[in-house]
Amino acid sequence: MRTPLALLIASLGIVATVWWWLALPAVLPRAPIDPSAKLECVSYAPFRGDQTPHNPQLIVSPEQIAEDLVELAKVTKCIRTYSIDNGLDKVPELASKVGLKVLLGVWLGRDHAKNRLLADAAISLSKNHAGTISAIIVGSEVLLRGDMIVSDLRDVIRSVKQRVDIPVTYADVWEFWLRHKEIAADVDFVTVHFLPYWEDVPVRAEDAAAHVDEVRLKVVAAFPGKEILIGETGWPSYGRMRESSLASRINQARFISEILQRAERGKFRVNLFEAYDEPWKRKWEGTVGGYWGSFDAVHRKPKYPAGAEIRNYPSWKLQMGGGLVFCISVFGAALMTLRLRPASPQTAAWFAVAVCATVGGSLLGLGVEKMLLESYGIGRWLLQGLLLAAGIAAPLLAAHALMRGVSLPTFLDVLGSPQGRRPALMTQILGGTLIVTTLTATETALGLVFDGRWRDFPFASLSMAVVPFFAVAMFNSARSGKRPLAESVFAGLFAITVPYIALNEGPHNWQSLWTCAAYLMLGITLWRPRAVAVVETASDAVPVAVMEPARRS
Repeated sequence: MRTPLALLIASLGIVATVWWWLALPAVLPRAPIDPSAKLECVSYAPFRGDQTPHNPQLIVSPEQIAEDLVELAKVTKCIRTYSIDNGLDKVPELASKVGLKVLLGVWLGRDHAKNRLLADAAISLSKNHAGTISAIIVGSEVLLRGDMIVSDLRDVIRSVKQRVDIPVTYADVWEFWLRHKEIAADVDFVTVHFLPYWEDVPVRAEDAAAHVDEVRLKVVAAFPGKEILIGETGWPSYGRMRESSLASRINQARFISEILQRAERGKFRVNLFEAYDEPWKRKWEGTVGGYWGSFDAVHRKPKYPAGAEIRNYPSWKLQMGGGLVFCISVFGAALMTLRLRPASPQTAAWFAVAVCATVGGSLLGLGVEKMLLESYGIGRWLLQGLLLAAGIAAPLLAAHALMRGVSLPTFLDVLGSPQGRRPALMTQILGGTLIVTTLTATETALGLVFDGRWRDFPFASLSMAVVPFFAVAMFNSARSGKRPLAESVFAGLFAITVPYIALNEGPHNWQSLWTCAAYLMLGITLWRPRAVAVVETASDAVPVAVMEPARRS
């Protein structure tokens, strides 16, 4: 028992070390959110839970908005809105009660009649709340979305500007401002969006604040005599990587801290994007779209309170504890197998069990977190849940198979072989879990090929499931025999999709490369020949290995 005990201790040590490293706190030059140094302005939308501006019938209650504004008034001087639909027309009145200024947004789209109605309503609000509304932003990224042509947009801006006594501006990404400089003649100041994560060439979080400042200076040079307001800038706290841009809590806090420092030194105004996380955006922009807020969506409190340590995994102790318990459980499954069905496994089998336990224990916390944060809608919850369930079951089932020397069954053996072979119950469950893993992996791989911009990388749960199957395939399968047809088709699919995903995401996206490695490992597992079938005895006791003929007559 000395070998498994030593390996268990080593596995537990690795799991604990991994989580200690993942939970290292960040050291920042200033707190991202600090009531003693209020923000200049922050984008605000009141939608919670399933509330969405795409529901024209939704009217957010004034009480809900007021509750948010009370909290925001503690950390910012101003809020930026994007529309006056869905009850947001009450924002100026409520903001005045807590001392907040408002950059009032008018949402422009393809419906010209509605555009005129919204513009008229914004003009009326600006006159009724002259001391609160400091400027009107007529349209946000209308040109980027292709909803209007430049001449029509300029007509709307000029129409509003002629009827109010406060500054009027338009907001768009910096590339479109440089492409359509003529709009500057119609606005009092230029409102520019800088979102390094979403740019065509994404920027590392460590370099993002410097990049924004550098491009800002180019915009300043392009519009002499005009104030340049950074109307949106921020970083997501969760979601997929884009090339070298990693969404994380530490990276979000770092970017906010650094851009605010630069704004203070450079004497320019910044509106942070955004106040609260907006879960509804996950449906339209993927997971990352829902996690741009400095305040969390559920508790409506700052993610990074002043003086508190900033970690990527605030619940790391719970995640580490769960991983340690799971690691012990995998070893326990192996020992229980030997107790019920005595055998003499090779030392290599124990090493394989240790690898399965270590990988599962290290990634379980990540897998659960990813399922909770990335799942949106019944379909995604089902997919994420199945993959995580397979990731939890696979190490335990693999431990049993490694101790018994049982090989992976074919899909046909599990679903019903024409030859009447029926694997032992545990082997059927092992094979069924492999089928679930293969199908969910296929869905995610195809999603990354055809809808990659919005898809997350399932590296945690996928690795938890794939590594045990790979270990069983390597240690317990014969090197010669027949390659099952269905498994070969899936293996070929992964061989085709992996190069495309890796090239499309770039060499700096470690989430993509990790996921691709898991796909390849699964493909190799499926491609390996199957020469042994495990059949049940009448008593379903000790499995009997039956060698298949190399050639059928």
